[in-house]
Amino acid sequence: MAYSCSIEKAVDEVLARLPAHIHMGLPLGLGKPNRFVNALYARVRELPERQLTLYTALSLGRPALGDGLQRRFLEPFVERVFADYPELDYLADLRADRLPANIRVEQFFMQPGSLLHSLSAQQDYVSSNYSHAARDINAKGLNLIAQIVAEDPAHPGHLSLSCNPDITLDLLPMVERRRAAGETILILGQVHAELPYMPGDSELPREAFDLLIEQPETTRLFSTPNMPVTTQDHLIGLHASALVRDGGTLQIGIGAMGDALTAALLSRQADTLGYQAVLEDLDLAPWRDLIKREGGIQPFAQGLYGCSEMFVNGLLALVDAGIVRRPVEGDVLVHGGFFLGPQAFYQRLREMPLAQRKRIAMSAISYINELYGDEALKRRQRHDARFINTVFTMTLMGAGVADQLEDGRVLSGVGGQYNFVAQGHALEGARSILLLRSWRESGGEVSSNLVWEYGHCTIPRHLRDIVVTEYGIADLRGQTDAEVIARLLAISDSRFQDSLMAQAKKAGKLAQDFRLDARFAENTPQRLEALRGRHARLFPEYPLGSDFTAEERDLLRALNWLKSKLKLSEVLKLGRAALDAPAAEAYPQQLARMGLVAPDGLREELYQRLLLAGLQATSLNTL
Repeated sequence: MAYSCSIEKAVDEVLARLPAHIHMGLPLGLGKPNRFVNALYARVRELPERQLTLYTALSLGRPALGDGLQRRFLEPFVERVFADYPELDYLADLRADRLPANIRVEQFFMQPGSLLHSLSAQQDYVSSNYSHAARDINAKGLNLIAQIVAEDPAHPGHLSLSCNPDITLDLLPMVERRRAAGETILILGQVHAELPYMPGDSELPREAFDLLIEQPETTRLFSTPNMPVTTQDHLIGLHASALVRDGGTLQIGIGAMGDALTAALLSRQADTLGYQAVLEDLDLAPWRDLIKREGGIQPFAQGLYGCSEMFVNGLLALVDAGIVRRPVEGDVLVHGGFFLGPQAFYQRLREMPLAQRKRIAMSAISYINELYGDEALKRRQRHDARFINTVFTMTLMGAGVADQLEDGRVLSGVGGQYNFVAQGHALEGARSILLLRSWRESGGEVSSNLVWEYGHCTIPRHLRDIVVTEYGIADLRGQTDAEVIARLLAISDSRFQDSLMAQAKKAGKLAQDFRLDARFAENTPQRLEALRGRHARLFPEYPLGSDFTAEERDLLRALNWLKSKLKLSEVLKLGRAALDAPAAEAYPQQLARMGLVAPDGLREELYQRLLLAGLQATSLNTL
């Protein structure tokens, strides 16, 4: 029988019933009971004779506000969207490298880019595949599991792991074996009022919990607002969408490129003529046979089955649009391990009839990310699978980089990417597709994301398969090194093709007389922007909705432009941009939102002029 108690009493129970060293496992992302975690953290930090090690991933916190224009933009937005979401106290200390001596935090995935400068986070990062996390955490001596859960009056006596059955379901059999051997391991739950009740595998009897916080949590769930989808991202999504086979299986990741893919699939279904017209304008001739063999550009007659470790907003949109509609056992349309998304995503799940919610089966990560265990069943379900993930760099030899910088600092983590790439090779008819922006710009400096070599890789080149950039598709499976290089050059930005080619020739990996086909010499952003202008409705800036107001969308566009074009340390460039700015009367609402209608002093005058320059450069009327 679960013991119902207050947060402080739960802390008392944990300290009384567990040994001096508490090994606490917390779900990845959304599922952490933050206020209980903060209470235990505060108590242990004052007890030097006790130790606390936290095992988790994706510790979520509000974005850093920064200063200057960024702070003026973010502060009101963060206050509105995150509201009373309780921050994790250990995360603030982790960022500042001030964790108490008796407390450690080990993570296998980090909020992307948020802990690059934390020595303790970098040193205590654990590089594990998502599907191995339960095994590795259990081996460390896990003796406390704590997470938020959902309840539903229609399911008395049960609670749902909802957003995070992923690792917990894999841990439970291990916990029971250790308990049978005499170990004390506690499982704590707290109901969150905003968490949707997900039936099926994620349901547990209340008796499965040793401790239940009696007061449901009512604070705001952490959300990830949809970010704008650029021309570059839309073109990546369009190319990738033509590789998705009707009747097959789909896995997609979070972020703007995943949203772009979703938008393209929605257009393929609902605006087929417009979709086909933009693909015709793109000229898919070099990849027409590949698309005919592996994908398609017609509407979905059979529909797709979704199998994705992260049940993302885009997959829900595809379910609602009738694209993800191919059922597997029990009429399930989607298997997911965890979810995280914007507030509208949670609301849609809460409002969905229970019978429909049953078709979204939240389950153990071992079920989704691996083939072992019911392998024959999984192979039948996951036919013609397209596992579509993102990388930020590719080498010309076909290795992908998604988690770590060249100097060893971890941006995020491996997560399940390797699992899905491996499945792409293990399943009949399956393909692994890596999405890549071919170039990036920061502070006015443009560089290629396709490079000759890099000091780290997430996906080794012996698992290379399909790579998609805004300029096209490279099918690398089973190809020679020279052919891999040639195919990746064909989808790289033309500003970098000559230097990349020269490096490959110098290394002896490309024939000295190799010449790139002339059709790939026009891989330029200008050509793609012109194409966007001809097919504007296929390029929505926020295809899955937005938490930003109209003025904030304008401002975000302008701020991103300023960040890409200008180095804030280059005074002359800043002055030139400010001189070129339009009059303040052109953007009164945007200036009001930033508190810059009447600048106070030289600094605010510069802010105003820079912002006006960015607003003018990124106006939808001029794009």
